[in-house]
Amino acid sequence: MRIMLKTISGEGYREITKAEPVVLEDLVREFKSVLPYTVLLARVNGKYEELTFNVQKDSYIEFLDIRNHSADLAYQNSLSLMYLKAVRDVMGDVPVKIENSLNKGLYTEIEVKPPITEEQVKDIEKRMRQLAEEDIPIIREVYDRKQAIELWEKYNYLEKARLLRESTDIRKAKFYSIQGYRNFFYGLMVPSTRYISIFQLIKYGRGVLLRFPQPSEPDKVPAFVDDKNIYRAFAESKKWHRLLGLSYVPDLNDSIKGGKAKDLILLSEALHEKKIAEIADMITKEKKRMILIAGPSSSGKTTFAKRLCVQLRVNGLDPLYMGTDDYYLERHDSPVDDDGQYNFENLDALDINLFNDNMNRLLSGETVDLPEFDFMTGTKVFGRRITSIGRHQPIIIEGIHGLNDKLTERIADREKFKIYISPFTQLNIDRHNRVTTTDGRMIRRIVRDYEFRNSSAAETIAQWPKVRAGEDKNIFPYSIKADVTFNSALAYELSVLRKYAVPILKEVRREQHEYAEAVRLLKFIEFFDAVEDERAIPNNSIIREFIGGSIFVE
Repeated sequence: MRIMLKTISGEGYREITKAEPVVLEDLVREFKSVLPYTVLLARVNGKYEELTFNVQKDSYIEFLDIRNHSADLAYQNSLSLMYLKAVRDVMGDVPVKIENSLNKGLYTEIEVKPPITEEQVKDIEKRMRQLAEEDIPIIREVYDRKQAIELWEKYNYLEKARLLRESTDIRKAKFYSIQGYRNFFYGLMVPSTRYISIFQLIKYGRGVLLRFPQPSEPDKVPAFVDDKNIYRAFAESKKWHRLLGLSYVPDLNDSIKGGKAKDLILLSEALHEKKIAEIADMITKEKKRMILIAGPSSSGKTTFAKRLCVQLRVNGLDPLYMGTDDYYLERHDSPVDDDGQYNFENLDALDINLFNDNMNRLLSGETVDLPEFDFMTGTKVFGRRITSIGRHQPIIIEGIHGLNDKLTERIADREKFKIYISPFTQLNIDRHNRVTTTDGRMIRRIVRDYEFRNSSAAETIAQWPKVRAGEDKNIFPYSIKADVTFNSALAYELSVLRKYAVPILKEVRREQHEYAEAVRLLKFIEFFDAVEDERAIPNNSIIREFIGGSIFVE
């Protein structure tokens, strides 16, 4: 049997031969000495496979560690299963919800009265460490839909049973177990508990944070940095979903089947508008004049910024809207990556001195010759935007570095109001399977890039690791500096995006490197029933930035 093996992402394949079928985990052990980090999954002939997979034919195989998004999710899934097992061992059969990402981990709630204590959290963490040290196999079991539904009804996990009953595309369901504790996860898992030995539990608010390594630092739990704004954003989103009558994806699907999609869309959009109006009121009350907006890719920054301008006008203000792209350095002065490519996402790619000088002069009432950057020639052009603003007129700046103090280092803090925007998806598949913010953003971007940038799903998926690396460096570390966080997720959006995303993702061919990720995203988005009639979506909606028909985005 001929195997073309890639042990480290980015290197080439090496050829090896095996006389007999080989289990991936055994193959990983054979090459352990050359692996920088723990391998969690493998890509085999264009599909993600667990390390228990038995290779029986000629294959192309790539080992994947936590730096790969799907391997990262496998770590989180496996750690969540071990956490649920430990909670059961320590506290008995109590309800647990895995809610959302927070503070480089997962925010969970153990629903007991009185609320869980610090001592109980320590006991759960101790039990998890015992399980990891014992290297207990994580057993995969596959059942047909009828058997799976009966199992969940027996365990009283009714929302899981509902999901399987209503998701007719799911013909078989995977269950995973540790020492007899069984649960359903729609993602993949590692072979045993020893693979998930790096973690930390912290009592946080009303719940527990389950923290783990990040792709940027695969072998340790990152330092704890408390982002209270994001915690509040998720809490607010949960409140919004209660108003909408939604807890899990089956609730959304039932609303669509019941002909309530229009009401759901209108109420979701009204909640967005109310929040934007509240932010505009804060800015007006505090008399802030420099409004800085930042967020990761596909957050809807442009639409949000322009809707904020409208609300500020309602308050009697006349904001000047600007981006930072016009302040790029001349092309020959731009920084380059290690591969020699220009890095336009680096803060050092901007003419910070000119930006600060222009903004301070505008705030002082002077008339300023603002540059326009010509991307064809790589130079700034002057004389086209001679601008001045009134004494109370605010400036809205949208750009990825908006929350980085260095961008506005010479502008007085009393003038600044910082806004962080991201789609914090709170509507989960069930109480233990969450919808990740990253996957929501990737689906948005795949649809937008295909519709407006003539990019295939494969091209967008290929670019995504570099996009995420830039966000980890330039955006996420500064989110805690925001005065307010805006959650740009809409409860109904994945049901709208489904009909666009599915045919685009299906265009990715099996021989393409991005095929495995496309298949994973297809399986994920097919949990959502499609909204076919979009007429109720207003033309100023954030989702219009991705599907078309926006009054703000040409």
